Amino acid sequence: MKRIASILLLAAASGAPAQNAPQKPKADVIFTHGNIYTGVVDAASSLGEGKRAEAIAIVGDHILAVGARDEIMKLKGPDTKVVDLAGRFVMPGFNDAHMHLASAGLEKMNVNLVGAKTLDAFRERLQAKCDAAEPGEWVVGEGWDETLWPVKTLPTRWDLDEVSGKHPVYLGRVDGHIGVANTRALQLASVTVASRDPDGGKIDRDDSGTPNGVLREKAQELVLSVIPKPTHEKRRQAIQLALADMASHGITSAQDLSQWEDFEIYEELETDGKLTARISEWLPFDESIEDLNSKRNSHPASDNMLHTGMLKGFMDGSLGSKTAALLEPYSDDPKNSGLPQYDVAKLNAMTKERVLAGYQIGFHAIGDKGTQMALDAFAEAEKAAKEAKVKAVDGGTDYRLRIEHAQVTTAQQIPRFKELKVIASMQPSHLLTDMNWAESRLGPKRAEHSYAWAEFLRHGVVLAFGTDYPVEPVTPFRGIYAALTRESEDGKKSYYPAEKLDIEQAIAAYTTGAAFAEFAEKQKGKLAPGMLADFVVLDQDITAALPPKILETKVLRTVVGGKTVYEAK
Repeated sequence: MKRIASILLLAAASGAPAQNAPQKPKADVIFTHGNIYTGVVDAASSLGEGKRAEAIAIVGDHILAVGARDEIMKLKGPDTKVVDLAGRFVMPGFNDAHMHLASAGLEKMNVNLVGAKTLDAFRERLQAKCDAAEPGEWVVGEGWDETLWPVKTLPTRWDLDEVSGKHPVYLGRVDGHIGVANTRALQLASVTVASRDPDGGKIDRDDSGTPNGVLREKAQELVLSVIPKPTHEKRRQAIQLALADMASHGITSAQDLSQWEDFEIYEELETDGKLTARISEWLPFDESIEDLNSKRNSHPASDNMLHTGMLKGFMDGSLGSKTAALLEPYSDDPKNSGLPQYDVAKLNAMTKERVLAGYQIGFHAIGDKGTQMALDAFAEAEKAAKEAKVKAVDGGTDYRLRIEHAQVTTAQQIPRFKELKVIASMQPSHLLTDMNWAESRLGPKRAEHSYAWAEFLRHGVVLAFGTDYPVEPVTPFRGIYAALTRESEDGKKSYYPAEKLDIEQAIAAYTTGAAFAEFAEKQKGKLAPGMLADFVVLDQDITAALPPKILETKVLRTVVGGKTVYEAK
């Protein structure tokens, strides 16, 4: 461990002379005997030359001081609780910059098809759920991935019909961009040979024109709109399952896209003292300004535990389902260039209107055409906002517009991210799944600029990392491993290793970068005086571990606002 920095007090951080400092408050909690990675990298900071400390003092939900044990223990009062960390590694809590919390919880209660290695295994899981369901009850699930199967063919309605009986069934692919319905579900949704493809969607058909059950992008709504919504109690139970999963993996903050009914449950949990992660809830880009304003104003923006955040829109689909919008056709599907989700003129007008109304915007864009659509819309909106002198969320002039995923980019697009100050909100764990087929989708020329984390950093673009939970497991350690190695988990396959990051870059993207992406860099991402007391205790120092060992990391304790929300048994 580097030389331990001296005590860091709020008064010292403000620059006030020591003799004029007010009497030091006593800590509510002191965590001591730790190997604390503070995340503070500024050489001119109060930490001096070191990034490590031994102890943290907490008052309320904020950090009072970080530094040497002997100095921090001077803040111990008669009621101070002291927690001995026994030399364990401590770091800022992970901030997952992109997830779907409620969907993750519901997935745990529905048919979970994640990891099914064959069509037969997929069908066995479905049949077990149908056998246990009430007569005629809808059976829904998600998580299947045909690229894992020996015969990499999409399932059809007829595959489902054979095991589902009289139950209507709808099963979403792992990426959420396509799904498959059985015959009964298609009947209830009135999807027939005469049905037309909706804008931004596609109904797959057999040679006779009969729908085969596979629905792409917005065509999914044809069936989803007739599925009964989960009850309030089921939603709450699902959300609590997902929150517990997050806490056990060290997630202290989540930037989330769920439904408004889920946000109302988050409010209930906060009131009940059961909200175990800080949530910035995204709102749908497509909603009217009036509806967006109503939702934004319904909960205090100053609540650092729960508030509404950016607007989320979708430019395209996914590479796995071949619905991501590409500038040139798929290498393995020459007649297909994906499914753009917007008319460009309408997109640009809507983006400008929402930025002028004071909203941060994040666009899902996986293909390079989707990315181009997003960048062009952002350029128009930023110009209009600056001319109108519209302030950003934090009162400044950096609107922190974001592209979510940004998986396929051109060499010309990455410098434009920097020019427009667009944040690249990416999920490195996706590469562990996608490397099995991404190059065949894209060809080597495009693949060279895909999942280009290092190239973004070389151009000065802010990276914010997340998991896209439940598309990938919520653990950040898979993402860190992917960022460090760009290798499969068994180490047998590599994907364009020039785009690897080092450990400090990867941690920063999951902490300070993610905080910056939600205008929270003054509160989250570092362990320093005045910051929120959000941190995790791990069973190993991941800054010193070999990458394969990082995959084995266990969370021993998760602390949010100074309170332990998870502790390993």
